[in-house]
Amino acid sequence: MAADQGPLGVSPAAPVVTVAGPRVPRAEEVLTPEAVAFVVGLHRAFEGRRQELLARRKTRRAEIAAAGTLDFLPETAAVRESDWQVAEAPRALQDRRVEITGPTDRKMVINALNSGARVWLADFEDATAPTWANVVTGQINLIDAFEGRIDFTSSAGKAYTLKPADQLATVVVRPRGWHLDENHLLVDGTPVAGAFLDFGLYFFHNAKRLLAKGADDPNSGPYFYLPKTESHLEARLWNDVFTHGQAALGIPHGTIRATVLIETITAAFEMEEILYELREHAAGLNAGRWDYLFSIVKNFRDTGEHYILPDRNSVTMASPFMAAYTRLLVQTCHRRGAHAIGGMAAFIPSRRDADVNAAALEKVRADKDREAAGGFDGSWVAHPDLVPVARACFDAVLGDRPNQKDNPGSDEVVTAAQLLDIAGSGGHCTEAGLHNAVQVGVRYIEAWLRGLGAVGIFNMMEDAATAEISRSQIWQWIHNDVVLADTGEKATADLVRRLVAEELAALRAELGDDAYAGGRWNEAARLFEQVALAEEFVDFLTLPALALLD
Repeated sequence: MAADQGPLGVSPAAPVVTVAGPRVPRAEEVLTPEAVAFVVGLHRAFEGRRQELLARRKTRRAEIAAAGTLDFLPETAAVRESDWQVAEAPRALQDRRVEITGPTDRKMVINALNSGARVWLADFEDATAPTWANVVTGQINLIDAFEGRIDFTSSAGKAYTLKPADQLATVVVRPRGWHLDENHLLVDGTPVAGAFLDFGLYFFHNAKRLLAKGADDPNSGPYFYLPKTESHLEARLWNDVFTHGQAALGIPHGTIRATVLIETITAAFEMEEILYELREHAAGLNAGRWDYLFSIVKNFRDTGEHYILPDRNSVTMASPFMAAYTRLLVQTCHRRGAHAIGGMAAFIPSRRDADVNAAALEKVRADKDREAAGGFDGSWVAHPDLVPVARACFDAVLGDRPNQKDNPGSDEVVTAAQLLDIAGSGGHCTEAGLHNAVQVGVRYIEAWLRGLGAVGIFNMMEDAATAEISRSQIWQWIHNDVVLADTGEKATADLVRRLVAEELAALRAELGDDAYAGGRWNEAARLFEQVALAEEFVDFLTLPALALLD
């Protein structure tokens, strides 16, 4: 079955399935009739519930705006107060002391698997711009890696190949969140969910292949990271998708293992319930710090000055509300027998500035030391050079133990008020912070429009979460009449437009006219202004941006 445009009949009784994307080399290897039928089966079984849950998000947000607060759910108190455990982690996921993240392009696949990290988060979500080529070739690259036939040669002639299988990281795939459609695969004219496509193709093609490798292989099962979850009901949907998929392929129930990113403020209040819903498939929770900040701004953007987030670079994991969030995550995971995985070290080492490296690496060490001492079982890095730094921090605490799930974490009870104490973080809203938000937002979106989802900006590896924080903070500051601490000027749409224009001029001077014209800077600026300055807040900037991708 070719990957060019046209209807694809799955069976005589099936709906009309259309691939609307451009032709992608080797697409027929993943878009087989059987694989597409599996994805269509997920769509037909669960699309109605997905839409109901997306509608529920809007209702919940309206309730938050009206109440100006959040609390733990009274109707699920019995889950929080009862005694239960998640399933035992498989051998490949017992030791997760360092995890590396990144997109599924061919070079990244090899470098991540070879990095020395225990786990590689193979990302179809925030670190991937979902062009049809990226989505399809990412699946091809993973199959090639598992078959040991992947290689890559750079334009400079440098060759990349895999190490022996027993030295590779364990692959944990992050499909797209529930909110994103895949506009290139339609069922009766309706896009399937990106989550169904990413999960479905990967699981269909690789679940049996991985199980056949045996328990001693680091890649011996289908493992997933679940992003953007906002409630235990959304986790329940994932659990039902897993159950359906395993039954459809004749794979034992409970084979799948999933780690949930707690990267929304609503999910932070439902950690126990999320693990409970997934308890037969759960592997742990992760502190997805950047999207977490975005979620706080999005949900409390118009509920008063108590919730105004200061310059994003001034908010650290030591900020009281972030410290409370991580304490609760460790307590919850270890009480239920799950892994607690820490947040991202996004620094990109510089090959030219030793002083920048030294200062940044010291911050990375301090961050990972804090996480290891706080009870986390592992943490994330964005660059292979950071793997030994993070590993040393966890080695010092874990020694030969695979994890520290026997560590209950802090005995301090975490309250709703602590989770919502944004004002207690200190910091200021400044024009320097506003300028940085414009710079990072515009630069990231321009790269995303060119198909790059993980982008080095100012020695940091940025993904879609960064752009979301940037534009949501701007929206919040403008709509709350924030006065900038360093200039005394009010944050306004006109000020932001001026900063965007100045940034475009600076980029043209930096890049030169030809290189600037070859980019998508003007489109990026227009989209950034749209999602940062529109009167009505756009839930995700990627929603309007999808129409601009091939």
